[in-house]
Amino acid sequence: MIKRKDLDKKLEKELKNKIILVTGGAGSVGAVLVKKILQYPVSQVRIIDVDEHALFKLKRSISDDRIRLLLGNITDKERIEMAGLGVDIVIHAAAIKNIEISEYNPIETIDVNINGTINIIKMTMKNKPKKVLNISTDKAVNSSTIYGATKLITERITSWAGIHLNPPTKFASVRFGNVIESRGNVFEVWNNELEGNQPLSITDPEMKRYFFHVEEAADFILNCLPLIDGGEVFVPKMKSYKIKDLAKKISKNYKIIGIRGGEKMNEVLMTDEEMKGSIEKDNMWIIKNCSN
Repeated sequence: MIKRKDLDKKLEKELKNKIILVTGGAGSVGAVLVKKILQYPVSQVRIIDVDEHALFKLKRSISDDRIRLLLGNITDKERIEMAGLGVDIVIHAAAIKNIEISEYNPIETIDVNINGTINIIKMTMKNKPKKVLNISTDKAVNSSTIYGATKLITERITSWAGIHLNPPTKFASVRFGNVIESRGNVFEVWNNELEGNQPLSITDPEMKRYFFHVEEAADFILNCLPLIDGGEVFVPKMKSYKIKDLAKKISKNYKIIGIRGGEKMNEVLMTDEEMKGSIEKDNMWIIKNCSN
């Protein structure tokens, strides 16, 4: 088992004097990730995001002259090329994530999630960073939604780049379930309903989802950086919870609203085929590149 102290040393070596670009860096996971990166002796952290107010809030919460706030969209190829000049490591977290929004806006979702990732890959062909880590989701496994399908493609093209663009750049993805503190998830909905003295909305009492905290998500992303080699997908060992059990911890007053279009009763972190071909470590599975 890797001790935390040893892991920190590996990360320190990985990040020392490096310029890091975090796309979607003002989001729920991105903001925590940036703060954790700044604990290491990095040279600079560039945060690119489309949300001006989120960038403003992040700046107010961080007092560090190593950060650079970049307002821009990953669909803008020239902006991404500028953001990536001289960068050593790219952590790609920008995406359209909301299931319902993405179903009603498939063209925009495809443009941001797929074409935005392609822009990141094209940028690396020009600027040649050392590593790129793409952030994915369990919704990519046996995908039943536009969001899940687009994230599956981002995993595949990232793995493709891990074979064909290495060297000089190493690529990989991380794939995890739901983050409790992320914006727009069921906990935000429940908090709003609780404040309004309304029953909590539950799609189906038997529905299960994987959850962990934003700190765990950020730590997992960082801990994968030294392990990137050639198009892997890193999957954390997460616990699955019944949605009803989580709701009952907040309030005994709830209502069943039914499953929404494209939703599955149970998400999975890996397919059976991926599980067979993966390497198991203490806190994760590593799915080797299958895009040969």
